[in-house]
Amino acid sequence: MAQYKGTMREAGRAMHLIKKREKQKEQMEVLKQRIAEETISKSKVDKKFSAHYDAVEAELKSSTVGLVTLNDMKAKQEALVKEREKQLAKREQLEEQRLLLETLREKARRQEQRRKISSLSFTLDEGDEEDAGGTPGPEAPKRRRPLGKDPAVDTSFLPDREREAEENRLREELRREWEARRERVKGEEIEVTFSYWDGSGHRRTAVMHKGSTVQQFLKKALHGLRRDFRELRSAGVEQLMYIKEDLILPHYHTFYDFIVAKARGKSGPLFTFDVHDDVRLLSDATMEKDESHAGKVVLRSWYEKNKHIFPASRWEPYDPEKKWDRYTIR
Repeated sequence: MAQYKGTMREAGRAMHLIKKREKQKEQMEVLKQRIAEETISKSKVDKKFSAHYDAVEAELKSSTVGLVTLNDMKAKQEALVKEREKQLAKREQLEEQRLLLETLREKARRQEQRRKISSLSFTLDEGDEEDAGGTPGPEAPKRRRPLGKDPAVDTSFLPDREREAEENRLREELRREWEARRERVKGEEIEVTFSYWDGSGHRRTAVMHKGSTVQQFLKKALHGLRRDFRELRSAGVEQLMYIKEDLILPHYHTFYDFIVAKARGKSGPLFTFDVHDDVRLLSDATMEKDESHAGKVVLRSWYEKNKHIFPASRWEPYDPEKKWDRYTIR
């Protein structure tokens, strides 16, 4: 048994050595191939440079006959080397130009071939002449029947480049006209009547453009109110609120937004800013047409203290999605 185990161990060691030698042999083959490739590439480069310097050396021998000084010899050699390099560079440039010209010619030839293929067509006139039994002579002009749409067929659903271009032009013209009209309306002036509300009303007026925002209006109103009300002297625009028809209007909205949308509040329209009688007693906002009452400019701190007391208890933030066509006082 021990002898059998020793034999198996020897056999395994032999197989391991055989595999190791085969691997070393493969590595040697790869290394030989790599060395051969490097030698070939190096020989090509050496051959190129040797040919270059052989030509320089031959020209140097032919131009330096007799005894010359070492400095003259070096100067002549440098001049010949530079001249030779210029010639080689010029030759390479000419070769590149030749290749570029061939590429352009090939490209032009392919374009001409595609043009000829695209110009091929079959005409009905030639087929009619052949069916009639006559062969057109060399002098007979070739007539082509133009292909177009059948006027009896509705083709409005098909794409039409000219029709689309005309529609786009008309659409752009209408857009510019609408924008010009909108800017003209925004530049119109309106007189805004309002009250500074601190528990009682203090009526004022301000002339604004329709394109002005609520924030711009409050800034102008604050400038006129500071002289009469001490609590407003240190206040900023962000501390003010504008309430119209029992709705708290955001600062970023413009008067033009309410005018165009014909927006309405709880007790009247938001698109008129002059003053009429208070119509909340009518209990129906759809009956008062364009009548409205003055909006209120209020300090936010006053509102926080008195929002549970009338009229502040009726105020709520403006929601453009909410409709106030009819309202009954509760």
